[in-house]
Amino acid sequence: MSTDLKKMYKTIMDDHFTPAMEISFVNGDSRQTLFYEKVSWIIDGVQKGLRYGENPGQEAALYRLVNGNLALGDAKTIVPGKYLVSDIELLQSGKHPGKTNLTDADNSLNILRYFTDTPCAVIVKHNNPCGAARANSLEQAYAKAYMADRVAAFGGCIALNKAVDKETAEGIADQYAEVVVAPEFEDGVIEILGRRKNLRVIRINAMDKLHSFIGEQVVDFKSLMDGGIVAQWSFVPKTLKKEDLFIASTEYKGTRYKVDRVPTDQEYEDMLFGWLVESGITSNSVIYVKDNCTVGIGTGEQDRVGVAEIAVDKAYRKLCDRYCFERYKTSFADMTDEDKKAEIEADVAKQKGGLIGSSMISDAFFPFRDGIDVGLRQGVKAVIQPGGSMNDYQSIVACNEYGASMVYTGQRSFKH
Repeated sequence: MSTDLKKMYKTIMDDHFTPAMEISFVNGDSRQTLFYEKVSWIIDGVQKGLRYGENPGQEAALYRLVNGNLALGDAKTIVPGKYLVSDIELLQSGKHPGKTNLTDADNSLNILRYFTDTPCAVIVKHNNPCGAARANSLEQAYAKAYMADRVAAFGGCIALNKAVDKETAEGIADQYAEVVVAPEFEDGVIEILGRRKNLRVIRINAMDKLHSFIGEQVVDFKSLMDGGIVAQWSFVPKTLKKEDLFIASTEYKGTRYKVDRVPTDQEYEDMLFGWLVESGITSNSVIYVKDNCTVGIGTGEQDRVGVAEIAVDKAYRKLCDRYCFERYKTSFADMTDEDKKAEIEADVAKQKGGLIGSSMISDAFFPFRDGIDVGLRQGVKAVIQPGGSMNDYQSIVACNEYGASMVYTGQRSFKH
């Protein structure tokens, strides 16, 4: 093979992007311009920009907004100088960040901004969360998020909303991750994380202002293959609290349908947690949440039934791996003892992948009951979805058959 694949991933790009960039929105004589400057870091005495783009060999540059404001209709961009990932502080970096490292960090904060009070951990891989959890301590939150999907967390970005203590750092240092971001790191933590020499340890200096980013918008650009650009305002969830939800009901052919059971407090908590985590997942997704922790995550798929089934399959496989690791300190994929594997699979089947009593979260309505039935058959007891299908009555009937509750958000959350 002519290409050295290992060397390819170690290559550092010298990009040719300009040190500054301007984007103007023009309406006749009126011009609104956003001004950006390229970001770089001093690493081992050398000034470096992004390591590379989406893939090795792709030049890339990070720019931060330094001036200008944009107002279109009732929407306005975030003010310049209010930085998070575009102005990170590298505390440790065996390798400087690439494009995916930063976009993973950005999407983790996109989710984490809704959970600033309780210790919370979000692990993101290739722009989608693989585990998210809240708990009484940061160490517990990280452990729950990690064990939700140990396999996918390999090489991911770990985002934490509180200062990292030694106990949490020990857990992180025992795993392989590319990036860890947090508001602060307590004394002795950097030395612990230093056991992973290529781990990018990043302090987000404005993390204490993360909550203020709720509701803020930016212009999202999508480049087309012919050089064209689609511009849209970024998605902003409007359903943030219990009072924003309403019990599922609808009218169909003169008959009124309504779910029989109101959600419990824990179900409301799980549904809202899942709804806000889901806001950072690729569109057309379904996830399951239980006790403030993701159980199965199905990222954007072409059909509702398929994505619901993928999330169930993940829940089963991830619980097999978790049980195997907890009992035998090895992954389920590496377990060679067939009796032990059979025992684990039987235990997982009995628990239905940990889905019994979970909440099902969907970013789009279910056109028929078949999507919701996937979760209900696994023991789901609460469903949150936008509602608005002509056949909403089918999903209500399904929930009543299983004794499950369901609420509507009234907001469709297609993101990216």
